[in-house]
Amino acid sequence: MKISADDIYKSVGDIRAVNPLIHNITNYVAMNNTANALLAIGASPVMAHAAEEVKEMTTLAQALVINIGTLSSAWVRAMGEAFHTALKEGLPVIIDPVGAGATAYRTRTVRELLDTGHPAMIRGNASEIMSLADGRLKTKGVDSRSQSDEALRAARSISENNQCVVVVSGAVDYVVEGQDVVKVANGHPLMTRVTGLGCTASALCGAFAAVEKDTLSAAVQAMALVGIAGEMAVEKSAGPGSLQMHFLDCLYNMSAVEIQERLRVEV
Repeated sequence: MKISADDIYKSVGDIRAVNPLIHNITNYVAMNNTANALLAIGASPVMAHAAEEVKEMTTLAQALVINIGTLSSAWVRAMGEAFHTALKEGLPVIIDPVGAGATAYRTRTVRELLDTGHPAMIRGNASEIMSLADGRLKTKGVDSRSQSDEALRAARSISENNQCVVVVSGAVDYVVEGQDVVKVANGHPLMTRVTGLGCTASALCGAFAAVEKDTLSAAVQAMALVGIAGEMAVEKSAGPGSLQMHFLDCLYNMSAVEIQERLRVEV
């Protein structure tokens, strides 16, 4: 497998041409940033959480992103309804297990979703991915206690058991499908000081999965673009506040040349 700058820029062009509707059941903290990032890349975001409408909304979408960052029993029911509908419709589903391992409720919610069907992709930090493989492991709230490479064994196991791509985010991102591993080394440490950028990455994975049918390729492309936009934004920022603004601008104005110059992907 080879991912080039041209592949990424083509997918960005496809997103802008198709304007896919990405249905997000996500958290209060990241909702605004997530919607703006999807708009910046050329997708159309919708945040629908009511169980009374999620089935109908999912049938209109080209991808579903489920993020468990701010859980409630009503939202858990809506996630299940939307997930079932998306699988029935053949839509790619991205699951972001925010804080899995911090509480039994969070870990159980993700595992119960996975028991009902296979998503296209699971994206989380190292501790979240490891906790899904071993429920005895704990996370530090929504932050990782481990480095991304420490979660590779867990990611492979989850990928094989759930027939999906697993993305482990960190200083280096790892995209895993079975025994295949792709390393994405784009990004900057300052990105960890902005809440919701991981959630934003999951949403953008949904946008890429809507136009790129190879899920492994879609995940690598999305994570590389997020990292590149983050690097570019940091160079223009005085701190995390301005980084948020510049990140959106960089997504919106991203060129093929900028991707080519910065892309660091290794199979």
